[in-house]
Amino acid sequence: MKRLYHTLTIISSVFLLSCSADPATIESMYKDGKYEQAISAISRRMFFHIGEIKMLHIRARCYEELGKFKEALDDYERILDFDPEYAQAHAGIGKIHFDQERYRTAELHILKASSLDPEDFDILYLTGRSQLMVKNWERAENFLKRVQDMNPDFAPVYYYMGMARASRGDLYGATASFNTYLKKEPDNLSARYNRGFAMLKIGYLPWALEDFDFVLKNKPDHNEALARKGVCLVLMGNSEGCNLLKEAAKKGSDYALSKLEEICQN
Repeated sequence: MKRLYHTLTIISSVFLLSCSADPATIESMYKDGKYEQAISAISRRMFFHIGEIKMLHIRARCYEELGKFKEALDDYERILDFDPEYAQAHAGIGKIHFDQERYRTAELHILKASSLDPEDFDILYLTGRSQLMVKNWERAENFLKRVQDMNPDFAPVYYYMGMARASRGDLYGATASFNTYLKKEPDNLSARYNRGFAMLKIGYLPWALEDFDFVLKNKPDHNEALARKGVCLVLMGNSEGCNLLKEAAKKGSDYALSKLEEICQN
């Protein structure tokens, strides 16, 4: 009886091994969006190929695509048990925390990833964005500059570069970055608003007004754009600006209320 059980175990193991998909097939499943199928195939393969980091990485990515973030984190942590210097695992953990707005936790893993693989485009881009969220403006700009140098045609980097420069007070640099971004993505309202804000600060009033008008045309309830349009008009000698500030203040804009007291006292 024991011999029969042993024989069945061997047969079962051989059967499982024969059903184990090869890495190329599994990778194709992932690329084709067959995430559940890839997860099952990897789990079967792991029965005989414990510690295959690439397979664990693909399974973690599949879990991410399916929104199963705990399972993804478990796989990334398992990768680090095998190889603590695996940059993509640190990046994967960091990205999950970043997307869930746990920025300080994300930062530790993302910076680790960028130190381990300083030439990886996606890691550098994520690092720049994470530094923005923890308000390390200068470091954010440095990472984003490296991304920009690697791929000057990648539009989003100019938007985040503009945000970094504006946050550290380089309004001319911010305007230049937003200009470049908007040449590539002219309909982005956030970039339009932020460029308008920067140009208002440096006194380029007609251009700032143009951006605020564009935002309000596409999003009439953008209260802060309304307030800043009001300021532009007042500074250009148009008293209608005070009416816009009053309207924005009634809608809850603290900025509009402060400007009313400052430039619309009469």
